[in-house]
Amino acid sequence: MKLICEGLDLCDAVLKVSKASATKTTNPILEGIKLKACDDSLTLTATDTEITIEKTIPADVKIEGECVVPGRFFTEFVKKLDGEQIELTLNQNRQLKIKYTDSEGYLQCFNTEEFPTIKNLENPEKITIAEHDFKDLILKTIFSVAIDDARPILKGCLFEIADSAITSVALDGFRLALVHKNLKASTASFSFIVPAKCLNEIAKLLGDSEDEIDIYVQKNYLMVNLNQTKVVTRLLDGDFINYRQVIPANTTSTITISKKQLEDGLDRASLLARMDKNNLVKFDIKDKLLTLTSQSDIGNVTENITANLEGKDLSIAFNARYVSECLRNIEDEFIKMNFTSPIAPCTISSSDNDEYLYLILPVRIVV
Repeated sequence: MKLICEGLDLCDAVLKVSKASATKTTNPILEGIKLKACDDSLTLTATDTEITIEKTIPADVKIEGECVVPGRFFTEFVKKLDGEQIELTLNQNRQLKIKYTDSEGYLQCFNTEEFPTIKNLENPEKITIAEHDFKDLILKTIFSVAIDDARPILKGCLFEIADSAITSVALDGFRLALVHKNLKASTASFSFIVPAKCLNEIAKLLGDSEDEIDIYVQKNYLMVNLNQTKVVTRLLDGDFINYRQVIPANTTSTITISKKQLEDGLDRASLLARMDKNNLVKFDIKDKLLTLTSQSDIGNVTENITANLEGKDLSIAFNARYVSECLRNIEDEFIKMNFTSPIAPCTISSSDNDEYLYLILPVRIVV
């Protein structure tokens, strides 16, 4: 194998694919990055068997071939050569020579036959969505996934495809996040569950453009095609919780409130609440006022915020972090908070559309 490529292209590709390399493993090959020179391009691939990232860059290929380099060292080395033109040559001793300007370095490579075979999806279902919409969909739900191993299925986001729309759902037993987006196209109605770890890496690769991206799903695998970058991930196998049963059908109290005022007031109140193990902030809703109260051994904080109430007065308490994380992912100027009782879940939604819904379980107030 012998090729010449631009250091900036190689650096960008290495930084992208290295996110899929295993960091703690008994199999050293999973810490490697596979380089494959063919035609007029160089393809880099890394995998930990759960997620695979593949990136193709232009290259002047003199001799076709492939090798697997030590991922961590190669990444750090190439990062320092982003302004250089780089020549890569593999010799018969499985050593990769990295030549740049008047200098060079050598890397001992792994046996390519030990590198895992990348799953090739055949006849998958396909959806097409705007790049920024898919990124938004992930970021606005992923924070609600479970982080413990008690219910593994909840460590991923559920995606449902139906009626030219995609719905993402995440829940951890204390809160739920649900977001809808429109699709450009889809081949069928179906659902799948993607591990949060993999979604997090996919989101890092996505931009904020209106460009369309294709997502392919086949049985236990998902592939996202981003121009010259491909991501393949395993899906979680099992039945997701019937989240529709958790969402209250009726409410007795609804407030419409400025998202920024609530977020700012909650941030101040939670400074004190964080000193208590429950991180509790009490919401007292009466007439046209929402009063936030937090207290600890060192003092108390009271925040009064104007709100439009429809229905009954109510006192209810929440873990402040759960409410703050929801608000952080909302861009609307005004939101609705819907309540049923002091011990029933609260839902947060837009004041003028149904794009998202967040649900939070309250904390019981000890009188």
